[in-house]
Amino acid sequence: MNLVRIADAADPALADYVALTDVVLRRRTEPEHGLYIAEGSKVIARALAAGHRPRSVLLQGKWLDEISGMVGDEVPIYLGEPELLRTVTGYEVHRGALASMQRPVLPDPATLLTDARLVVVVEDVVDHTNVGAIFRAAAGLGADAVLVSQRCADPLYRRSVKVSMGTVFQVPWTRLPEWPEAVDLLHSAGFHLAALALAEDAIPLDSFAASGHERIALVLGAEGDGLSRAAISAADTVVTIPMLHGVDSLNVASAGAVALWALRHEHSPR
Repeated sequence: MNLVRIADAADPALADYVALTDVVLRRRTEPEHGLYIAEGSKVIARALAAGHRPRSVLLQGKWLDEISGMVGDEVPIYLGEPELLRTVTGYEVHRGALASMQRPVLPDPATLLTDARLVVVVEDVVDHTNVGAIFRAAAGLGADAVLVSQRCADPLYRRSVKVSMGTVFQVPWTRLPEWPEAVDLLHSAGFHLAALALAEDAIPLDSFAASGHERIALVLGAEGDGLSRAAISAADTVVTIPMLHGVDSLNVASAGAVALWALRHEHSPR
C-alpha cells in the first residue's frame, strides 16, 4: 500500500482536509478543486461502490486494515495520530477515517429525467443536515432522482454525506436551472409538479396520492420561508400534509419523507 506517516499538521499533502468545519471555505474550495470528503468506513465504502475515485485517505492507525483493503495501492494513505487529525480538520474525527474523493461530473437534468417517474426537487434548502436527510428519505422510499436548485446546499458536503449515510451516492442527482426554465424541463419530460406548501388552494396529500399522476416531481422548499413564489406559481398542484394540535408544518426533510411514503404505491422502485 501507499502508506505515508504524517507528523506535521502543516504538511501540504493534507491540503484537501484542512478546516473541514469552515462551511464557507469548504463550499468554495471543494467544487473548485473537484473533490468532496467522505467520513467513516461505511460512507467511504458506499462512495467506492458507486464508482467514485479516491484522491487520498487520512486516518488513524486502528482503521488502517479496514480502509487499506478498500482502496488501490496507488491511493496515498496518510496515517496520523488523533490530535493531528483534529488540528488539520478542526474537529475530533470520531469515525477515524476520511477520504478525499474525486467529485463526479453531474449529469444533464433532461437525461436524468428520461426514465424517472418520481423525483424530488429541492429548492434553496441551505442546511446540510436537511439535504442529507432528504437524500436518505429519497433512497429509502423509492424516489428515482433528486434535483436541487442552484442555491441549494451541496449534497456532497461532508455533513450532508454523513447524515445521508452515503445515500447521496445511490440516488442520481443533479442541479436544476432557475425557474421558469426548470418548469419547462420538467413539463417536457411529462412531470406533474406537486409543490409541498401551505396555501389556501392546497389539497391534502392523501387526495393527491390517489389522483393517479404517472410522473410526479415533488417540490420541497427552504427552511423557514418555504417555497418561493416562483416555485408555487410553477406548480401544477399545491399539496399540504394535514396537521393536528395547532402544528402548521413539519421540518422539510420530515415532510418530504411523509410525502414520499404516501406516494410509494403508485411509484414503487423498479
